[in-house]
Amino acid sequence: MPVRAPRPETRTDLAQIAKTVLATVAAWWAADDVVGLEQSFLASWVALLTVQATVHRTFWRGAQSVLATALGIVLSYLAVLVLGTNALALGAAVLAGLLLARTPLIRHEGVAVATTAVFVITTGVGDHEMLLAHRLGDTVIGVLVGLVVNVAIRPPLDDRAAVHRLEQAAAALGALLHRIAEECAERREPPTRSWIEETRRIDRLLDIAGEEIDFARESQWANLRRRHGGRTLDVAATQDRLVRLEEGVAHARSIARVVDGGAVDVDEWDEDFRRRWSDLTERLGTRLADPDGEVASLRSEVDRLAADLSGDDLPTVHWPVYGALLTALRVIAVVVDDVASRPLAPATRTT
Repeated sequence: MPVRAPRPETRTDLAQIAKTVLATVAAWWAADDVVGLEQSFLASWVALLTVQATVHRTFWRGAQSVLATALGIVLSYLAVLVLGTNALALGAAVLAGLLLARTPLIRHEGVAVATTAVFVITTGVGDHEMLLAHRLGDTVIGVLVGLVVNVAIRPPLDDRAAVHRLEQAAAALGALLHRIAEECAERREPPTRSWIEETRRIDRLLDIAGEEIDFARESQWANLRRRHGGRTLDVAATQDRLVRLEEGVAHARSIARVVDGGAVDVDEWDEDFRRRWSDLTERLGTRLADPDGEVASLRSEVDRLAADLSGDDLPTVHWPVYGALLTALRVIAVVVDDVASRPLAPATRTT
């Protein structure tokens, strides 16, 4: 039995683990053996925390870490200078540090201001300028090593997750349209509540896809693989695909609610309308689930059905229901055309 290759996100995660280990060891070696700082263990600790899921996050978390440490050192020095090395100085420094931690500029690393103050004052180095400089130097080395390692060695660029999630959502919406078509054609009360719940499940998939698109956009920033590893995801086109699928789900939910609360029961529908509308709904589901299939655009057929029925002598009470169903189906047909005509998957990368 052939061994399956790890999924792309698994390979990315394993690479990040290896890089974090490398950055941790390299930072300690640089601070201890190369520069000879007194508290070299802090460099490895900072490097461990600096390697993030994207280059963008690594840069900003590292910058915040340096700023937070510098603020903590300054606060500690001032507190000890004014109040001496005692509990009052510690409390004042920690209070100021926690207040600064609430500022947007260092929100993610803000608590480091207070923890630096705790470390500096309780270890009695608050009035030793050289040791304070060593602590800041260790932090800078840890950040720089973490950033260099994450930028130079296979920086994360996993934009395939967003594509995969959108494909899942499109396939699920296609399957739902199939269900709606089949169950409306059966001339019995359809499970509209179940349809609505399925649209909510697809919405959740699209919410996750939106987060993954944001991650893909962020991962492309300052990423060397974007230039040398082949084509990358067109984030704008992917975002547009997400919006179109959200529209499709909204109108599928509209169909469910019209059928559920319509003035005409499904078993009372005009037979010609039932047959043609169900057939179009099923074919739209097929095209959405398989964009590479041979099903052509169905927008004109939806328009033709509306034109044909407008000339029929149908009871007036039917038209609000038929009109709502045709309007929703036409929007879905437009969505399907857009989704099927613009493939998103980026070129396979080997680096």
